[in-house]
Amino acid sequence: MSNEKSVTPASGYMMLFLFVIFFFGSIAAIIMFKNPLFGLGILIAIIMLPGFIMVNPNGSRVLLLFGEYKGTIRKNGLYWVNPLYTKTKMSLRARNFDSERLKVNDKMGNPIIISTILVWRVNDTHKAAFDVDNYENFVRIQTDAAVRELASKYPYDNFADEGLDEDITLRSSMGEVNEALEKELEERLAIAGIEVLESRIGYLAYANEIASAMLKRQQATAIVAARHKIVEGAVSMVEMAINQLSKKQVIDLDEERKAAMVSNLMVILCGDKDASPIVNAGTLNH
Repeated sequence: MSNEKSVTPASGYMMLFLFVIFFFGSIAAIIMFKNPLFGLGILIAIIMLPGFIMVNPNGSRVLLLFGEYKGTIRKNGLYWVNPLYTKTKMSLRARNFDSERLKVNDKMGNPIIISTILVWRVNDTHKAAFDVDNYENFVRIQTDAAVRELASKYPYDNFADEGLDEDITLRSSMGEVNEALEKELEERLAIAGIEVLESRIGYLAYANEIASAMLKRQQATAIVAARHKIVEGAVSMVEMAINQLSKKQVIDLDEERKAAMVSNLMVILCGDKDASPIVNAGTLNH
């Protein structure tokens, strides 16, 4: 529950008019009537002067009187308040925070480098001013903590040889990961009256000590997957070729000839290089 109290002080323009009357009117009266008592008007004007405050758009002022919270001015303009008030300026504008690149362990224990980009703003000035010591420093520390917590919940990638069957990974599920990060940050920053507008992973990579090995692993996984597809396609093509030859009775293939044809076609279709044909003028055995 918010404890912020919004207040609208007296117009600064009216008080500015009174200030001019007291200050310059008293000076004029002293000159004209030679009476030093009119100096009280100058004193009153000087006392009034610290009460003027200006609130810019998307800005605010938190008012305190001898340690007691009196309210927050959110509406922009020129105002006059009790000169004894402590007037703390607090911006309500949206801010960007690009966290440092942290070295953490993912769910599988692999060291990774990760950072986040956070867009936030102050939503409750009372909480931001009084519930935490320094709300800007609080945002930085809690963001780093949330990123570490997030990284430990998900693996960087999904590798079949580890028996890992995760639908969400840091590398391939950015939407779900960013949503989980935003929820984590909202819970952590609510105590400081901070509204999370957007959060997303800004940088993600393996740590330097395992980056080379993991790159080779990813390449090997990709090669195996590609070879698997090639073999599947080659088997289908060989099967189709044998069925078509038998159906159209182009040639009568016994088991030995079928085996030789299958071997030759598989070598041609699955090889990395172009095949070099050899014309056999004899039989299969000569």
